[in-house]
Amino acid sequence: MDHATVVASGTKIADEIGTSRSEVWRLIQQLRGLGVDVAGHPATGYQLRAVPDLLLPEILSPLVKGTIFAKHLHHYYKIGSTNSEAMQAAAEGAPEGSVFLAEEQLAGRGRGAHKWHSARSAGIYCSAVFRPPMPPSEALIFSLAAGLAVQSAVAETFPGLRPDLKWPNDVLLNGKKFCGILTEMNSEATRVRHLVVGVGINVNQTKFPAELREIATSLKSETGTEWSRVELCAALLKSLDREYRSLREDARAREAILTRFQERSSSARGRKARVEELGGIEGVTEGLDPHGFLQVRTATGLRTVLSGTVRVIGNL
Repeated sequence: MDHATVVASGTKIADEIGTSRSEVWRLIQQLRGLGVDVAGHPATGYQLRAVPDLLLPEILSPLVKGTIFAKHLHHYYKIGSTNSEAMQAAAEGAPEGSVFLAEEQLAGRGRGAHKWHSARSAGIYCSAVFRPPMPPSEALIFSLAAGLAVQSAVAETFPGLRPDLKWPNDVLLNGKKFCGILTEMNSEATRVRHLVVGVGINVNQTKFPAELREIATSLKSETGTEWSRVELCAALLKSLDREYRSLREDARAREAILTRFQERSSSARGRKARVEELGGIEGVTEGLDPHGFLQVRTATGLRTVLSGTVRVIGNL
């Protein structure tokens, strides 16, 4: 990538990395299989046709310098789930700020039993490890802050685009979901040991499985523009870093997150909604409580939604 326009001979590459030309050919074939556009063959040499839009630490690290993530970036071409990898690494002592990025997930997970469709090198599949000094009852604030970070990163990368936040962990464009957030933690009764925030963003996808076509979208589908995943991922990590530092250092940050989330969500207040997990109760959303849980005014009184699927069914 340092010499993307240069044709490098197989012999020179083999000498530099201490292997045979046949092994270089095998590795080039592997890169091509992973979506890297390499021209040439052993007799003439190899050349990158374009600098690939891959979420490699070597590319991302300089872009997120000064954040807690800069020195702890881990990249996989293929993985089961970045959240599973991050949770396991955190349990084994991975430092705060460790980030796990994948080009493709074979078992990407959403909230509950939902799967996350992870097309290769078309989205951002990212999980970050945090060790916040807080009780587990406060963990929801991380999902809300991550939603705000995604919203800020998208608006920074594509000025004028204003995604909508849907409680507790979806980010929408034109009523369709392009981003999901999955927060998982390991905790004791009174403190969080470690917490993982997973963010899945549909960036350049143009096709979705049949069961998702009516509810899912991508940034490219909505804007008609091919996005740089590297640029968006860097913006996301910088936004996450700002939100987390604020939570750690500013006593007013929690209240500010709740206020901003409600202001930037079209459904958090004043919308008719149905809560599936509460037996399909219906009511009108009345904002968030001090812990970040959604409040819904029903015919029998105010109900607090601790978790679940909230479906907006109309305006007042």
